[in-house]
Amino acid sequence: MRQRLDAAAACPCGAGCYADCCGRFIEQGALPQTAQELMRSRYSAYVLQDEVYVRTSWYPRTLPEGRLTATEPGMKWLGLAVKHHVENGDAATVEFVARYKIGGRAHRLHEVSRFVREEGRWYYLDGSFPGEEK
Repeated sequence: MRQRLDAAAACPCGAGCYADCCGRFIEQGALPQTAQELMRSRYSAYVLQDEVYVRTSWYPRTLPEGRLTATEPGMKWLGLAVKHHVENGDAATVEFVARYKIGGRAHRLHEVSRFVREEGRWYYLDGSFPGEEK
C-alpha cells in the first residue's frame, strides 16, 4: 500500500524537504534533470512503496515482471548515501548505499546503478552490487 508524506516532511532520500526534493517528481510529475535526482526519487518511492513511480522510472526493456516495491514484514528504510555520480551524455552511473532494518537487524544495499536518458527523460537501466561473488 502506497504511503503518503506531508509536503513539509523530510524527504526519505535525506536531501531536503519532501515537496522541494523527491516530492516534485513523485507527486507533481516533474522530470528529474539528472540521474542522481532520479536515483534519489526512486529510493524515496521504494520507501513510500510507490509501485507506479518505480515502474515508470525503469527503462522499459529491462523492467522485470512482478511487484517491485514489496518489502519484508517489518522492514524499515533507514537512509541513503550517494557515493559517486558520473554522467556522460545520455548515460550515467550512481553508486549508493541504502540502509534498512528487518527484525531489529541492520542491512545495507550497495549498488552501482546505470541510467540512460531518452528524449530528455532519465530511466533506471540496471545495477550491479560491488563485492558480490560472480
